[in-house]
Amino acid sequence: MEVNDFMKRLSTVGRWMATAVLCVLAIAFVWQGAFFSKTTAMAAPAANLIADTDIASEVQGKVSKDAGRAKSFIRDTADKVEQTANKNANRVERATDDNGSFVERKANRDAARIERRAEEDAARTQKAVDNTKNVVERAVDNIKDTFSK
Repeated sequence: MEVNDFMKRLSTVGRWMATAVLCVLAIAFVWQGAFFSKTTAMAAPAANLIADTDIASEVQGKVSKDAGRAKSFIRDTADKVEQTANKNANRVERATDDNGSFVERKANRDAARIERRAEEDAARTQKAVDNTKNVVERAVDNIKDTFSK
């Protein structure tokens, strides 16, 4: 029994080591590709700065595009939450025969509160997306300014 447990542990350690080696090799290949993909840029520093400016503009464009997508997703999510709250309130109204009961009033208050919170959360999250986008764009601008001097 003891030998069998030892073999299982040894097998587990072997799998972990093989996984670690494969990960290190994958990182090494990616790293090598990153360093040697622009050999002409290493030989011509001016071309490198132009390429970096293009890359910086590309990064800023991607950040703006992704921020727009994120904000759109946030807006869609808030709209879905509001629709679901209204749908549930309407179901309660239909179930109570639209008689203005306590349960119906409570469902309508809950729906209104959910809508308000969804709007507040969406606005707060969209503001955070804008702030993050602005931070990234300022960082890219600062890096461009540093290398252009």
